[in-house]
Amino acid sequence: MKIKYIVYALLLLGFFGFIGYRITSNSAKNNDSKDKDKKDKPITVTGIVVHSQTFDNNLSLSGSIEANEQIEIHSEVSGIVEGIYFNEGSIVKKGQVLFKVNDIELKAQLQQAVTKESLAAENARRAKLLLEKEAISQEEFDISRADYKSAQAQTQLIRAQISKTAVKAPFSGKIGLRSISPGTYITPAIVVAKLVNTGKLKITFSIPEKYASQVKSGSTIDFNVSGSTKTYTAKIYAIEPEVEVATRTLKVRSIADNVDGNLFPGTFADVKLPLDIIKDAIVVPSEAIVPVQEGKKVFISDMGKAKEVMVEATTRTDASILILSGLKVGDTLITSGVMSLKNDAPVKVKVKK
Repeated sequence: MKIKYIVYALLLLGFFGFIGYRITSNSAKNNDSKDKDKKDKPITVTGIVVHSQTFDNNLSLSGSIEANEQIEIHSEVSGIVEGIYFNEGSIVKKGQVLFKVNDIELKAQLQQAVTKESLAAENARRAKLLLEKEAISQEEFDISRADYKSAQAQTQLIRAQISKTAVKAPFSGKIGLRSISPGTYITPAIVVAKLVNTGKLKITFSIPEKYASQVKSGSTIDFNVSGSTKTYTAKIYAIEPEVEVATRTLKVRSIADNVDGNLFPGTFADVKLPLDIIKDAIVVPSEAIVPVQEGKKVFISDMGKAKEVMVEATTRTDASILILSGLKVGDTLITSGVMSLKNDAPVKVKVKK
């Protein structure tokens, strides 16, 4: 009887095991079928048809605005300031006297020097007459003449020092805050004020060395400053003759009119430098580019599948990038979902007009 029960049990186990196997097998087949259907189902993406266009190649750079001319006003001589002839923050003209240093002692020295010069001149005149009569030697005459020349030089030196007591503006511009008052004892080390010519302003910026050959003197640039929506223009007038080794950049300087006085030295400028205009250029949206270790790649649609293409890209703007090689006119470029795409993945492209 025990053997009979064992046989019945084994038969039941075998029967239920067979049923479980069939259920599991059918489930696996269904899952494989679903996965296959899911895998074969194309991904819906957006794209554009690549075409050529004229590309205005503008390079965006950061520059600094500098005064056309700017100096610190100093006195060349030491002494008491007897008069100040400018108002702080005012416009001064070239040659205008800004302040005067007391010159009483120098004028006294000048009188003394003039007297010595007159005496030396008379001695030189007498010595010449005596030399003609052979009453003195040539050496004695040369000594008297040298004394006269020395006295003349001393007089000229004192006159020059007196002229330096009246400090004049070397160019027209706006003068800043002064650091002296009448009665101040001034020395050449003291900065009296700053004089700035803001009628014209310099915009200095640096460009990467690969664009050096495209920058020409006389070219016009556009620039903007913080806090203003106005676009200003400037003209390039000077280019450094060599590339800076440390930064691999070339320094360029332009000049702009500032008649309205809205631009201030020391501020930053967002510069747009126009480079060569490229005809028949291929420009694509920036979101289509996928950075990889070897460079940059894009995906195009080829026979319903995504195809990976390596490209060489250069200048980019906020929304687009210039392609030098890798794409051709007529390619259908995928512009969405590119980060998750794989090569040969089935795609359905909605082409944007």
